[in-house]
Amino acid sequence: MSENIKKGGISVETANIFPVIKRWLYSEKDIFLREIVSNATDAITKLKRLQSLGQIATTDEIYKIDVVLDECEKTITVSDNGIGMSADELERYICQIALSGALEFIEKYEGEGKSSDGIIGHFGLGFYSAFMISDTVEIFTKSYTDAPAVYWNCNDSGEYEIGDCDKASHGTDIVMHISDEGAEYLNASKLKEMLDKYCSFMPVEIYFKEIKAEQNEETEATPINETTPLWLKSASDCTAEEYNDFYKKVFHDFKDPLFYIHINADYPLNFKGILFFPRINNEYDSLEGQVKLYYNQVFVSDNIKEVIPDYMIMLKGVLDCPELPLNVSRSYLQTNSYVSKVSAHIVKKVADKLNSLYNTERETFEKVWEDIKIFVEYACLRDKKFYERVKDSLLLKLTDGSHVSVKDYIESAKETNENTVYYCSDKALQAQYVALFEAQGIKVACFEHQLDSQYISMLEQYIENVKFVRVDADVASVLKSDGEVSENEAVAELFKKASGNDKLEVKFEALKNTEIPAVLNISEESRRFEDMMRMYGGNAPMGLGGTETLVVNNNSPLITKLSSLATDDAETAADVASYIYKLSVLSQRKLTAEEMQAFMADSFKILGKI
Repeated sequence: MSENIKKGGISVETANIFPVIKRWLYSEKDIFLREIVSNATDAITKLKRLQSLGQIATTDEIYKIDVVLDECEKTITVSDNGIGMSADELERYICQIALSGALEFIEKYEGEGKSSDGIIGHFGLGFYSAFMISDTVEIFTKSYTDAPAVYWNCNDSGEYEIGDCDKASHGTDIVMHISDEGAEYLNASKLKEMLDKYCSFMPVEIYFKEIKAEQNEETEATPINETTPLWLKSASDCTAEEYNDFYKKVFHDFKDPLFYIHINADYPLNFKGILFFPRINNEYDSLEGQVKLYYNQVFVSDNIKEVIPDYMIMLKGVLDCPELPLNVSRSYLQTNSYVSKVSAHIVKKVADKLNSLYNTERETFEKVWEDIKIFVEYACLRDKKFYERVKDSLLLKLTDGSHVSVKDYIESAKETNENTVYYCSDKALQAQYVALFEAQGIKVACFEHQLDSQYISMLEQYIENVKFVRVDADVASVLKSDGEVSENEAVAELFKKASGNDKLEVKFEALKNTEIPAVLNISEESRRFEDMMRMYGGNAPMGLGGTETLVVNNNSPLITKLSSLATDDAETAADVASYIYKLSVLSQRKLTAEEMQAFMADSFKILGKI
C-alpha cells in the first residue's frame, strides 16, 4: 500500500444535486404533496408530544393543515400550526439535505429504541420534493418558543435567502411557486384527487381551499380526511355497516365485501389493518385484489406483493405498518424478516377467520363458500401450513346444493363408500351417473373448476387412505345387484364395432338400476392425466385410447333384447348397439362433430323403423 494516503469526505455541490432532485427524487411527481403535508403533520405531532411530556403548556388550540391553491399567483401553499422552526433549526434542517429533524426529535424526546408513535419523516428529503414542480419555494415559519419568525426563499438552483419575517403565530407555511413544467398541478380537481389518495387518513385535519383566478375569490375550505380511520378502532367497536361503507369508499366498489378481517397485531409486529374478501360476480370480474399500504396513516403504495402472499392476491384492504422498512421514496419494500413475519401473520389471520366462520357462522360461511372456494383451494395448494390450519373447515358442495366438510363426508361414508369421495365435474353432463349414486344414498360432491384436479390430488396426499373418484370412473359395488353376471361375446363385439375402437374394454355387470343399458367409464388415473395435459399443454384428445370401459348392464331389458337381435337381426342389432354406445358417450362427455353426426343418423334410422 502506498504511504501517500489522503483521507476526506464525499461532498456534494448544491448546484449538482438539485437537478437530480427535480428529476429523480421520486418516481411520481404527485408524491410531493404527500411529503409536504406529511411534514406538516409531523410538525403538529411534535408540538402535541411536547405538551404530553409537560415540556410546554397544553392549550385549547385546534390543530389543522391548510392546503391552498392560488391560480392567480400560481402557488400551492401548505400551512400548519405545529412546532415551527427557529432560524438555527431552519438552517440545520432545510439548508442541509438529508438531515432529518424527525429522527433527531425522536432521539431527544423518546429515547433510543422506542416507537416514534406517529412521526412520519425519517430521511430528511421529503421537503425537497417541492422542487420537482416548483421553480421557487418559500418558507414562513415561527417556532413554538420565543424565537423570532424566519423567512426562507430558495430557487431551483439551490440558491437561498434567509431572514426575519412578521409571521405572528407558531407553525410553518410552505409556498410553492409552480414552474411551467408543473402547471398541471394548478388544478383544483387534480389536487383534490392527490389529497384523497395520499392524505385521506392522516391524523391531523386537512382543509383544501381554492382561490379562483376568474373571480379572484376563495372557495370555502372543506376537510378532506378522516383522522381516525376504521383500522385504528377496536373490532368490537365497529359495525358491519361501517366495514362495508369503508370498503366501498376506499375501493370504489358498489358491492359489499363477502367478509372482513380486522387485524391489530401487537408486539413484536405492531401493525394494524382491515382485509376484505371481495364479492366476485362472475368469472369475468377482476380477480386481482388491492391492499393499500399506509405508514402512520400516510398512504405509501397499493402494490405490496412482498407483504401479501401471491396465493392471496384476491384480498383487498389496508395495512398500516409504522415499522415497515421502506426506501427513500417509500414506494418499495425492502425484504427482511419483519416483512416475512407480517406476511405469515396475515396468512394466520385469514385462516383464523375461515375457521371462525365455519364454527360460529356456518350458514354465512356456506353462502360465501362458492365465492372463496377457488382461492382457498389455491392457498392450500401453495402453503401446507395454511392447509393444516383450515383443513377441518374445508367444504364440499354436493349436487343437491348443500355443503358438508371433507371431514364429515368421509365420516358419514363409512357404511356405503368408505374412504372414497365420489364427485362430478359437470353436474348436467354427468347427471345419469350422479343419479345412480344418489339412488343408493351416496352423496356426490361437485368439483367444476380447472384447479380442482390438483386440489383433489393434494387432499389424497394429505388425508391418509382417502381416494377421490369421479362418478364416471368406475361402477361402485354399491351400485351392483346380487344377480348373476353373464358374459355375451356377441354383444361385446357389437359394441366394439359401434365404438370404432377395437381396444374398447366391454365389461358386464348386474346393476340395481334396470333402466340404464350401459355406462361408459374412464379410469380416474387416465382422466386426470388427460386433464393435466389440457391444463399444461392446452390440447388433449377427447378420450385416451384403451382407457375406456363400457359397462353393459345384464339387468337391462334392452340388453336382453339386444342379445336376441344379435342372433335374429344382425343389422338392427348393430344399429341399436351403435345408438346405446353413443348415448353412453353422451352421458360421459361431449360428442365430437363426427360423433354427433353419426348419432343423429342412428337416431333417424331407429325412428324410421317405428
